[in-house]
Amino acid sequence: MFGDFGKIMKMAKDMKERMPAMQEELARKQYTAEAGGGMVSATVSGRMELVGLKISPDVVREGDVEMLEDLVKSAVSAAQAKAAAGAAEMMQELTGGMELPPGLGELFGG
Repeated sequence: MFGDFGKIMKMAKDMKERMPAMQEELARKQYTAEAGGGMVSATVSGRMELVGLKISPDVVREGDVEMLEDLVKSAVSAAQAKAAAGAAEMMQELTGGMELPPGLGELFGG
């Protein structure tokens, strides 16, 4: 029984040591998504920060502000979803595919 606990504690220590490098790598990654057939493109960092936004001049010329707002929200949301999936994938690599109990990820900055 205590052998398993020892393995868990070693894994936790290893994760804590590797977490800062993983967080830095995630911060450098960028995720881009489009909406409206490419009329709006949003790029977010792995930390979910909006780092880029491109809007086609055609959308602005049409003058439909509500449509533009919806396209921006959709593009940003889709880019954030990609970033979240990338973060989850990195966490899976860090834990060797083992599911962490709820709240344990926060101990390591996740």
